[in-house]
Amino acid sequence: MQDVSFPRRRFLMLTAVTASAALAGCTTSVSPVRPAVAAMPVVPPPPRGRSPELDAMYGTITDGGYVIPAVPYWKIDPRFYRQQVVDPTGERPGTIVVDTPSRFLYLVEPGGTAMRYGVGIGRDGFAWGGEGVIQWRQKWPKWTPPDEMIARQPELAKYSADNGGMPPGLTNPLGARALYIFQNGQDTLYRLHGSPEWNSIGKAASSGCVRLMNQDILDLYDRVPTKARILVWQ
Repeated sequence: MQDVSFPRRRFLMLTAVTASAALAGCTTSVSPVRPAVAAMPVVPPPPRGRSPELDAMYGTITDGGYVIPAVPYWKIDPRFYRQQVVDPTGERPGTIVVDTPSRFLYLVEPGGTAMRYGVGIGRDGFAWGGEGVIQWRQKWPKWTPPDEMIARQPELAKYSADNGGMPPGLTNPLGARALYIFQNGQDTLYRLHGSPEWNSIGKAASSGCVRLMNQDILDLYDRVPTKARILVWQ
């Protein structure tokens, strides 16, 4: 059974969006921790090893006319597989919590549980922190690198806003789905999104976004309520 309390963490306000506006987004934040409940729910044990369950979870998926390749999940640390766990956040159901140090994203459920997903996070210097709202969501989004990113990587100019961005597809950095994080009514330029780079899960490798395997972002997208609250802990 998992530890159900997190250490108290300092809530992070929005820092320099200009330093962070790279791939297109994520957050890192903290929130007061509520007391742990006395009675813990029973959750099924996490899957282990090669299995039909995991083959189905991370197998080939056809979605929106695209064929998403299977993930070789046996090459990933099992703790990053999608699984239901005892909720360690104390947040209300429907809240998304990103635990940056542990590389986990939680979607809090009723009854004391949460769906947990392994994530990749932004490199140092490309992280935003704060509380926000999933204001908008998109299936098979276009990707438009910000001007700051194009200045660092001029080869991306062909995907600028003036050129219409990168079309949706299997190689698009935002993957099969994107959830857009707003704060105080403003787009933070950070996203929760899918990624074809399954080997980046559990690592700090992106330009600021919180990335999930495409199979996991499809699952999360269908579960997240409208205008969900999001926190990112650091």
